[in-house]
Amino acid sequence: MSSVTGRAFQVASAGGAFELVEREFPSPGPGLVRIRVQACGVCHSDSITKYGLFPGIAYPRVPGHEVAGVIDEVGPDVPVFKAGQRVGLGWHGGHCNYCTACRRGDFILCENQKISGISYDGGYADYVIAPANALALIPDDLSDVDAAPLMCAGVTTYNSLRHSGAKPGDVVAILGIGGLGHLGVQFAAKAGYRTVAVARGQDKGVLAKELGAHHYIDSTAQDFAAELQKLGGAVVILSTLTDGATLEAAVGGLGPNGKLIIVGVPEKPIAINTIPLIMGNRQVHGWASGTGMDSEDTLNFSALTGVKPKIETFPLDRAPDAFARMESGKARFRVVITTGA
Repeated sequence: MSSVTGRAFQVASAGGAFELVEREFPSPGPGLVRIRVQACGVCHSDSITKYGLFPGIAYPRVPGHEVAGVIDEVGPDVPVFKAGQRVGLGWHGGHCNYCTACRRGDFILCENQKISGISYDGGYADYVIAPANALALIPDDLSDVDAAPLMCAGVTTYNSLRHSGAKPGDVVAILGIGGLGHLGVQFAAKAGYRTVAVARGQDKGVLAKELGAHHYIDSTAQDFAAELQKLGGAVVILSTLTDGATLEAAVGGLGPNGKLIIVGVPEKPIAINTIPLIMGNRQVHGWASGTGMDSEDTLNFSALTGVKPKIETFPLDRAPDAFARMESGKARFRVVITTGA
C-alpha cells in the first residue's frame, strides 16, 4: 500500500491554537501499524501537548492517546496484528524491549517509553501510526466510542485496582466520581469489592448507586475518613482527585495494612502524616496506566461485565470544542471525538 490522506488537528507550538490540516500518512515502517481512527477520547492529559507541559515535545504535534480504530496497514516485522483488526492505542505508546525494565517484563516503566500524542502524533486525526507493541485488540461487542476512554481512564482505574491486593468483599473506596472515578466505581463493584463512592454533594449519591456503589459518602456533610472507619477501614482507597487536602485526609480512612493509590494528579504537593502510616503498616502508592495488554484485559473485562464510560461525542471537525468541553470540567464524564470513518 501507499500513503493515505486524511485530516488532523495539530498544535503548532506550545500553547498554540488547534489547526486543522490535511496531511499524508505514510505506509508504516518496521514494527509499526497504521490505524484508521474511529474514535478518540479527550483526556485531561492532552493538555500536556496543548500547552507544552512536558519537555522536548516536537511541534507541530497531534494530541490524543485514547484511540479506537481499525488497522489499515501493517509494517514489516509485525507478527501478531493484521489489517482489518479493531485495535486500541492508549497512553503507553510503545516500549523498547531492551532497557532494564523491559528485560524484566515491566514495560510500563520502559526507560525509552513513548507516549501516544506526545512522543508522536495521536488520535485527533483520521489516521495514526503507532508501534504494534502498544496495541490492544478490541472485543467485537464493545463499540469504538465506549472503547476509546477505556484506553486511558479505564485501564488506569482497572489495572490499579486489580493489582491493589484487595480481595472480593473488601472495603474499597473511590474518591471522586468524575472521568476516572465513575469508571473506578464500576470496576470495583464488578470485581466484587464492597464499594464506597466518596464525592461532594448529596446529588452524587443517586449516580453512585447507579454505578454500582454499595455505600455513598458526601464529603461536604460527613468526615469521610471517619465514615470509612465505621465500615472497618478501607483496604484500598483509589484517589482520582486533584484536591490535595482531600487526598491528605484519606489516610485516616485506611484500615490496618490499607493502601492509598493515587491515579489523579494533585494540583500541589501533598503533606501526609506519617504516624498513621507507620503505626498501621499503611501505604501511599502511585500507579502508572498500563501497557497494551493491560488495556486489552480492561476492554475484555468491560465487555464481559457491562462496564461503560458515560460519554459526550463530538465530530472530528469540532475537536477544539471537544477539548474545551473537557477543560470546562462540565462533561459527564468523558469526551470522545468521532471521525465518521
